[in-house]
Amino acid sequence: MSENILLEMEHIRKEFPGVVALKDVSLELRAGEVHALLGENGAGKSTLIKVLGGIYAAESGNIRINGNPVTIATVGDAQKNGIAVIHQELVLVPHMTVAENIFLGREPVTKNNTVDFKKMNADVKKILDSFELNIKPDEEVSKLGIADQQMVEIIKALSFSSRILVMDEPTSSLSEKDVGFLFDTIRKLKKSGVGIIYISHRMSELKQITDRITVIRDGEYIGTRDTETAATDELIAMMVGRQLTNYYVRDFGNPSETVLEVRGLTDGRLLKDVSFELKKGEILGFAGLVGAGRSEVMKCVFGIAPYTGGDILVGGKPVNIKNPEDAMELGIGFVPESRKIEALFPVMSVMYNITLKTLKEFIRGVFVDREKEAAITQEYVDGIAIKTPSYAQLVGNLSGGNQQKVIIARWLATKPKILILDEPTKGVDVGAKAEIYAIMNDLAKQGVAIIMISSELPEVINMSDRVIVMSNGAIIVCLPKEDISQEKIMKFATQFVV
Repeated sequence: MSENILLEMEHIRKEFPGVVALKDVSLELRAGEVHALLGENGAGKSTLIKVLGGIYAAESGNIRINGNPVTIATVGDAQKNGIAVIHQELVLVPHMTVAENIFLGREPVTKNNTVDFKKMNADVKKILDSFELNIKPDEEVSKLGIADQQMVEIIKALSFSSRILVMDEPTSSLSEKDVGFLFDTIRKLKKSGVGIIYISHRMSELKQITDRITVIRDGEYIGTRDTETAATDELIAMMVGRQLTNYYVRDFGNPSETVLEVRGLTDGRLLKDVSFELKKGEILGFAGLVGAGRSEVMKCVFGIAPYTGGDILVGGKPVNIKNPEDAMELGIGFVPESRKIEALFPVMSVMYNITLKTLKEFIRGVFVDREKEAAITQEYVDGIAIKTPSYAQLVGNLSGGNQQKVIIARWLATKPKILILDEPTKGVDVGAKAEIYAIMNDLAKQGVAIIMISSELPEVINMSDRVIVMSNGAIIVCLPKEDISQEKIMKFATQFVV
């Protein structure tokens, strides 16, 4: 790895009305380096990256590229200085082609001043071939998988001759196979001298792909460590300001009473003869590769998606769940995978988001019992330690971890007997993860039956009483606690996968 300093951000300060988001943050990036930026949700990572990307202007501090001071006041300034940011939520135009997305706003033109599609497709094909990608320049982006869409974002960034690349949670929606391909691509970029700032909450990834790690906390620079010698416990302590001695919190019992049975569930599309049972007070893990059918099963159980065959029994009695309201009447709650798309109302308050499913408790006709509404909100804000300046705070302004806890609080307020958690810690920092694990443990001790879908094998292994492994829409195996291991889960998860 080159020792050439590519980027220096020194003593960056950024303020918003009533909030100092960045107090004093510094970051150094070398050419040919993957440098992790680590911190809890709300630590200031996104703000720092937006300063670098020209979305925000800092109140004070210096930015140097190749040793030269630069001013980055706009996104255009960032692009001119070879900086590109690939956000966690991809920003491609779905109904345009790969080439049209890559050259959007700067399309080559013919002598007649029309778009030169031939040249545009040819230029993009050269780049695609250099990465050995089986993607066609004229293919519509909406028809690509998530991994290929991410590669299009990377190529779009590189087409600006970017030498500084920011990747924000790039593996959050990728399968193990796709993660491996992404890492191979990152290694190629390193060899070409590109410097990469890599943001991820998955500690295991940092050991695989990064060279150094910078930690920020509460808008301040805490320290930088070489990845090779950095201890995970030390990094976590730097992030949260304390030692997390009990990261996975779980008191295992001996659950015996069956509260949910699924028999021969089929949806006519992906799911094939899915059968399992869930016991009171247990956490039943669901593992498998992306597309295995785990979420599809739970959407059928919760009435979001229809099923064409099979039976669902709650408390030993057959039930007909046609919609989420039917599921809620039976005491079932569901925290979906994509909080921003499927669960949050970002421009509404914390109180609105928490009490959304319990309106009957404080609304009678046209009368609203504001005290009751506030009491429900307070119970769960206090109970699961949601950090918010007020109940009126827009939930979209909270950190990712606190947004996730708001959604969990919404369902806890319904007093569920069965709680389905789909990727409950996705995009959540280690401190918030530990808090969510503690919440799950407490619920299980109280007798709530929990289904947890997760792509993070360590949490599946450490939190589950049993683990069901799915592949291609079918259940392959149900592993008891004593047989759960990463090797066994991956062995069964890759069965029938072409």
